[in-house]
Amino acid sequence: MTTWEDFSGVLTQLQFDEPLAGGSLVIYQEGVEVVNTAVGNALPDMAWKDDVLSVNFSIGKGVMATLVAVLVSKGLLNYDVPIGHYWANFASNGKQNITLRDILTHTSGLFNITTLTQSVDDLTNWQTMGELVESMTSDTPKAQEIHGYASAYSALVSGWVLGHTIERATGQTLQEVLDEHLARPLGIEGQIFYQLPSKKVGQVAKPVRYFEGMPTVKRKPTLKPDTPKITEILSNLPAATIWKKALNGVGVGTAIINRLYFDTSKMNLANYKNALMPNGRDGMEYYHPQVMTAMIPAANGVSTAQALARIYAVHANNGVWQGRVLISPEVLVDLRRVQVNGFDAVMPANMCWRTGFHRLFSLQNTPNAYGHMGYNGSVAFCDPDRKLAFAFIHNFDTTMLNDVRQFALSEMALHATS
Repeated sequence: MTTWEDFSGVLTQLQFDEPLAGGSLVIYQEGVEVVNTAVGNALPDMAWKDDVLSVNFSIGKGVMATLVAVLVSKGLLNYDVPIGHYWANFASNGKQNITLRDILTHTSGLFNITTLTQSVDDLTNWQTMGELVESMTSDTPKAQEIHGYASAYSALVSGWVLGHTIERATGQTLQEVLDEHLARPLGIEGQIFYQLPSKKVGQVAKPVRYFEGMPTVKRKPTLKPDTPKITEILSNLPAATIWKKALNGVGVGTAIINRLYFDTSKMNLANYKNALMPNGRDGMEYYHPQVMTAMIPAANGVSTAQALARIYAVHANNGVWQGRVLISPEVLVDLRRVQVNGFDAVMPANMCWRTGFHRLFSLQNTPNAYGHMGYNGSVAFCDPDRKLAFAFIHNFDTTMLNDVRQFALSEMALHATS
């Protein structure tokens, strides 16, 4: 039987052939922290622990969806009122009926970042991106590309839409709203940012290739062949029993395991690139100071594992944190409901979109679990049935489509609470 004490050893095993890199894992059950473990280095002179800041890519979308839910609970926003009600200039070029729910369920058609700009200077300018979104036309995929698709993941555009709407509805900056309505009540102020202060750039975890300074050539992670060591580790992880049963005798390996969760054979590569890669095949250099200190809410949110775990502990505990209701019962029921059931036009899976969250990628029975993963394979989620909240962030040089660490740890946590 898996115990909470087992996670430390498994996290060490999951360093595989990258002993310098590592990550932090924090788990809450029934509002109580049951796992807080870390391994490796976040920076050459800084070990990983639960308060290490990290760029967590799309995990920030789950944070944004939680913030919106808090504001909806307080009557400051409404999921089904057109965004133009809060942000008049947004209601142009056919966008007058688009609502927050459309954005959060990725059904608005506003996903193609390449129609706006490919300039890093534009992408890192909050005001400019707001103006570009105002002039954007709903750009659903072409008819031949959406046959059978139910949604189109807005990997970047959604963050500017939601962030600017929040600012106009509240009269505050997005960071001020995040601090007031989420970070401060959870005791995580200074541990979560949509705009990283420049003085903190040197305190954020980075992949090992950055340890000797900024790389001169942009590079996105690529799948490396499994070594005999990796194959042996994968075959003996607590999750291996689940994987082997699903594979029905096929040998365990990184690529094979990943295909249990993503069906890349159905992937629309053009849509994927248009949604995620605004300025070329390698995308943005997210660890460059200009990008890290910009406000790109859907992609470059910075936070600690502790902050993420507490946010999802609110979800797991029916909207309540330490006796304080942050998300009202009616809003929580609404956001937990699956709104979209069908294959996504950008992501290679049926995401089962809730209002701002996708399903938990697991082979176990988790019909009510939800959360959000990040581009690098980090993940934060909750399972209300198990009263479980989970956050895993790291600096391994991987992507969500070529790494299995999140699945190994998620399956293990679910099994421990079955």
